Amino acid sequence: MTAPSNPWSLSLALAEQAVGLSDPNPRVGCVIVSADGATLLGQGHTQAAGGPHAEVMALRDAAARGHDVRGATVVVTLEPCAHHGRTPPCCDALVAAGVGRVEIACGDPNPLVNGQGSARLAAAGIALGSAPPEVARRARELNIGFFSRMERGRPWLRMKIAASLDGITALPDGASKWITGAEARADGHAFRRRAGAVLTGIGTVLADDPALDVRLVPTARQPLRCVVDARLATPPTARLFQTASQVVIYTASDDAARRAALEARGAQVVPVAAGADGRLALEGVLADLAARQVNELHVEAGARLNGALLQTGRVDELLLYLAPDLLGAGRGMAAFGPLASLDQRLRFAFESAERVGADLRVLARTVV
Repeated sequence: MTAPSNPWSLSLALAEQAVGLSDPNPRVGCVIVSADGATLLGQGHTQAAGGPHAEVMALRDAAARGHDVRGATVVVTLEPCAHHGRTPPCCDALVAAGVGRVEIACGDPNPLVNGQGSARLAAAGIALGSAPPEVARRARELNIGFFSRMERGRPWLRMKIAASLDGITALPDGASKWITGAEARADGHAFRRRAGAVLTGIGTVLADDPALDVRLVPTARQPLRCVVDARLATPPTARLFQTASQVVIYTASDDAARRAALEARGAQVVPVAAGADGRLALEGVLADLAARQVNELHVEAGARLNGALLQTGRVDELLLYLAPDLLGAGRGMAAFGPLASLDQRLRFAFESAERVGADLRVLARTVV
C-alpha cells in the first residue's frame, strides 16, 4: 500500500481513534513506512488499558500484511514506553523488530518513561526524529489530561455549561430542557467521551435526575459518574444507577443507613472532609480522582458547585454552549462573589469559537 503523503496526519487520526477507549493510558497513533517513505507497512492505535499499545498494533498490522519492517521508519505521536506495566515496553518491541528510525511527536511525561524510551532506542542504534511543532501541539492536546495528571498530579478539569446569550442556564423554576439544540448536546457527549469521569452536584441530581453517561456518540467505555453530595441525599432510585459504569459519591455524611442503601445500588461512597459551612473540601475530591487515574474530568453541574470549583483555581477549561436566545431572569453559570474589584475576576482566554448547529461552542482556558 502506498504510504500517505503526510504520515503525521495519519498517526494523529489513529490516535484520535483511542479516545473513549485507552484511558487511563494516553491516546497514541503509530504508522510504519518503508525506509524510502513510499510504502505503508503497518498502522495502529492504543487499545483499552491492558491491551497492546500503538507501536505493537502497528507491528502486528505490518506482520499481518506480510511486510518486513527491518530498517523501516516509525512515526508515533508519543514517546514509546520504556517500562513494563500491563504490557511490555514498546521501545523494546521496536528494537527487536529492527526498525531503522523512530520519529516522535512529543515526549512521554510519565516518570517511568520521560526520555528513557528515546534513550533506549538511540542506544540500540535507531535514529530518532521529531515532529513539526504543530503536530507536537496536536499530539499533546489529544492527551491534555494525561499530561496534566503526570505533570501536575491532577486531572484536566473541563467545566461544561449550556446557556443563553445572557448567561442563563435555567429559568427561575429550574426548567432548562432544552436551552441548546440537538447538535450541541451531541457535541457535549463527545466531550464526555473524552473524560475519565463526569462530576456533578447533588442539586443537579435532585433537579434533573441525569444519567451522566455517553449516549449520543459511540464509545467503547463509559466514564465514572461522580456526585458531590455532602449529606448523602442521592436517591437510590436515581437514573445514575440504571447504567453499568461505576457511580462514586463524595460525602461528609456518616449516615450508615443511607450509605448502605446507595452501596446496595452499586455506588462507591467516599468520605471527604467538610468545612464549617458544610461544603466538601473539593481538593479532596480532585485528589481522589487523580488517584483513580482520571485524566480529564468533565463537570456538568449547577451554579453552586461551578462557583465553588472556580474558586479553588482548579478549573482549566470552560466548554460553553451558547444558544442565540435571551432568557432574562434565571439561574446563572456560576455562583461566587460578589467581587470587591475587577482585579479579583477569574480570567480566561478564548481558545476557540465554533458554530454547532444553531448554537455557538466557546472554549476558554484559564490564564496562568
